[in-house]
Amino acid sequence: MSEVKAVIGLCNPGSEYQETRHNAGAWLVERLARDAAVSLRPERKFQGLYAKITLGGRDLHLLNPTTFMNRSGASTAALCQFFKITPQELLVAHDELDIDPGLARYKTGGGHGGHNGLRDIVSALGNVKDFHRLRIGIGHPGNAKLVTNYVLGRPGKAERQAIDDVIDEIIMTLPDALKGDWAKAMNRLHSFKPS
Repeated sequence: MSEVKAVIGLCNPGSEYQETRHNAGAWLVERLARDAAVSLRPERKFQGLYAKITLGGRDLHLLNPTTFMNRSGASTAALCQFFKITPQELLVAHDELDIDPGLARYKTGGGHGGHNGLRDIVSALGNVKDFHRLRIGIGHPGNAKLVTNYVLGRPGKAERQAIDDVIDEIIMTLPDALKGDWAKAMNRLHSFKPS
């Protein structure tokens, strides 16, 4: 399995969306930058907030697109083109309705599952689907009609804590994922139980 050279955190831009569930992928990227004591800075050519860090002895590009969620592809494709990163070297972190808060799953390839950010990235990468995804659970409101307001709403305190806790766990598994040891990374992350 391929190594990872970039982590893309899917989100909507602007302070009104910053703390909403749809931005869970961006929370991971923000946390990685904070842990490395670097700032994500606006980078016009990538249409996003960008930083480069070293994690587990490897260089890693971090990007939170500042386009809206359904336009995440242009930003992702620009980063890939500039640094000659293949889709298989990407890890796209996003919120996942079908997983409970406090849980997360790695996945490689597959469809977009109705996620507009993933849909746009697949399209911008020339319909290539075999990039790695990190599905960060936000839970489901129980009714499809409620989904839009739910993903654009803020999690409650306990729910946000559960998401932050699994982000801690994700960070522990990332060095293995980055070097392509997906079995080890998945084994640890997928057996994590929220407290």
